[in-house]
Amino acid sequence: MSTRTTRELNAEIFGRETHFEYSEHWIGYALVSMRVVMGWVLLQGGLTKLITYLNADPADNWTAAGFLANAIPEGNPFTGAFATMAGSATVDILVMWGLTLTGLGLIIGAAVRWNAFWGAVMMMMFWAASLEGGLFAGLPLAHGWVVDDHMVYAALLFGLGAAGAGRILGVDAYLEKMEFVKNNRVLRLILG
Repeated sequence: MSTRTTRELNAEIFGRETHFEYSEHWIGYALVSMRVVMGWVLLQGGLTKLITYLNADPADNWTAAGFLANAIPEGNPFTGAFATMAGSATVDILVMWGLTLTGLGLIIGAAVRWNAFWGAVMMMMFWAASLEGGLFAGLPLAHGWVVDDHMVYAALLFGLGAAGAGRILGVDAYLEKMEFVKNNRVLRLILG
């Protein structure tokens, strides 16, 4: 029989002292569910691109070129940078495999901090591609200003990495117990 423990978090955030109680039990469930759901979103996005890319007919292969060259909103301050990436096999591979492997890593809870960081980087790139104007236009997006789903995903990934969510029902819990990980500062930072 398990006891449900309530803990108190004491932290300084933006120069203000913050104190609140939380339930370890429910935080555990919340972190696992957020990690798996976010992992699924990324895995699904990567696999659909990867499967299409590996299609037998090269004319039907997925590529980011069409989006990067034609679908960037008018007024996007990064249009030129994204246009130079259009048609790059490296960009296509990074997007397909990045989404796929990051999603898989989050689902199984492996190298969660590493995966959360690179997932957030991808989300911020996708966010930048969605801008319909620059800073002086108020950073408009299709459905508002500044914040869209990519920004929400990036914040969620930041939280998962900060919490070390791979330690809860994830591979990281086992990896962190291994001697070669305990003795390697870089590996300890990547896992979680």
